[in-house]
Amino acid sequence: MKRVVVGLSGGVDSSVAAYLLQQQGYEVIGLFMKNWHDDSVTISNECPWLEDSNDALLVAEKLGIPFQTVDLSEEYKEKIVDYMFNEYEKGRTPNPDVLCNREIKFDVFMKIALSLGADYVATGHYCQKSEIEVNGKTVYQLKAGADTNKDQSYFLCQLSQEQLAKSLFPIGELTKPEVREIAAQMDLITAEKKDSQGLCFIGKVRLPEFLQQKLQPKDGIIIQIDKNDPVYSFEKDGELALEDSLMSDARKIPYTPDMGKVVGKHQGAHYFTIGQRKGLNVGGTTDPLFIIATNVETNTIYTGLTSQHPGLFKSALFIEKNEVHWIREDLALANGETMEVMARIRYRQLLQSATLHQFENGMYVAFDEPQSAITEGQFVAWYLGEELVGSGVIS
Repeated sequence: MKRVVVGLSGGVDSSVAAYLLQQQGYEVIGLFMKNWHDDSVTISNECPWLEDSNDALLVAEKLGIPFQTVDLSEEYKEKIVDYMFNEYEKGRTPNPDVLCNREIKFDVFMKIALSLGADYVATGHYCQKSEIEVNGKTVYQLKAGADTNKDQSYFLCQLSQEQLAKSLFPIGELTKPEVREIAAQMDLITAEKKDSQGLCFIGKVRLPEFLQQKLQPKDGIIIQIDKNDPVYSFEKDGELALEDSLMSDARKIPYTPDMGKVVGKHQGAHYFTIGQRKGLNVGGTTDPLFIIATNVETNTIYTGLTSQHPGLFKSALFIEKNEVHWIREDLALANGETMEVMARIRYRQLLQSATLHQFENGMYVAFDEPQSAITEGQFVAWYLGEELVGSGVIS
């Protein structure tokens, strides 16, 4: 019997994952990760870890599997929370869920599981894994979950071959309703439990308050930029080389306060992100205002009217060389090579057709259609068919 450690989170997905593995004849151990202590910033009763660990324990008892809790809050603070503060301070918007999988679940947690003699670690992610042979070597593939509405492959876009080799995703070929049905048939306490929202493991967090623990509020101004500003009628020189042309498409527009009018005040540019429309508290505009840029150096926020404002759209993005990550290392591009892919710049975004261009100093992802709110610090992931083959941090 192969031994599997399941990350039991106290939710329905991991509960059913544990049950299915048991049915498949694995020796299953349930492990709950405690990653957060500070209740002062979580929104009351939304995702208290105590309730979750209790539910995980009840599921383990029901299935008759060993269960224990591991406290990873120190590693979580160091690898995720501190990283988030640093990124927000730089005016970037991190994705803690992607990082949490790379740094905690499939690294720190996986090492603990393997030290318990586990052959695999399993989670309740909606994604699938398969293997193929390339040049006589086993290569693992990460594929989208069968439930297109719940596919979570994006959150695992930073995993490596070594991590995938030791991972199992038992519910990947099921839909959410099917998972709930199995849980109900098994009379598991989590069958009707709502999906948790918010930061991976912390639960629903009041983000500004959370950030204010480290990042001090400071008053700044909100500028509105007109959609007809000459900066948007930027004409590219027809003679540009490909790399220069892509650089131009991916560039940040250098906004200055004199380009627009002051429409309000804010408490700190580092609390806001591109594409955001809530929380600006600016009234009296004909249409909703969207954030098109932030500048943490000058503590200024730039906005535009409507979701179609030209300041929101770009047709390319850049990834620094050391931030380009291939799950399928055998498909990695050499300098000067290109690849046609489907890509997404955020979870749940519909896949967009794009071309990867690898250069000496990094990679450009050029989209067929301009994309709204391409955000520094977030991850872009690219697919060939159902398979997620690589990703990178948007710079």
